[in-house]
Amino acid sequence: MAVAFRNVDASPDDDVTTWPYEAIVTALERGLVSDWQPLFAEVRRNPWGTVARRVEGFLSYEPLPGVAPLFLRSIETARENMDRRDRDEVAQRVRAAVSASGMTAAHFAELIGTSASRLSTYVSGKVTPSSAMLVRIERVALERQGS
Repeated sequence: MAVAFRNVDASPDDDVTTWPYEAIVTALERGLVSDWQPLFAEVRRNPWGTVARRVEGFLSYEPLPGVAPLFLRSIETARENMDRRDRDEVAQRVRAAVSASGMTAAHFAELIGTSASRLSTYVSGKVTPSSAMLVRIERVALERQGS
């Protein structure tokens, strides 16, 4: 049987992103694993979103035994995974820019004001460039394409 929400205008069947704070608390306090699945799914989808922050906030002052470690680890893992995907996307954008420029990596690195070895770390994803450097990388690639 699904957890029942009382005194809130929401149903456990509603999209979890529409649940008010009280519904999230009810699911955490009285729900079963099946009731938590929408919360876990939303945390994986948007680990810095409203649902994740509400879960995290509630558990910071009401550390429910068993529940808190499970949810907090889930949020931490989702954030780590999102960070990894974001870094991979940046590396892909750097690779695409270098490739689209038609230049050697050494020449490209010179034009963006770094060394070929540092550019290699950006291309491989070992190091993530600053936002300013990423803009410079993409700008140089666009300029070279237009030439």
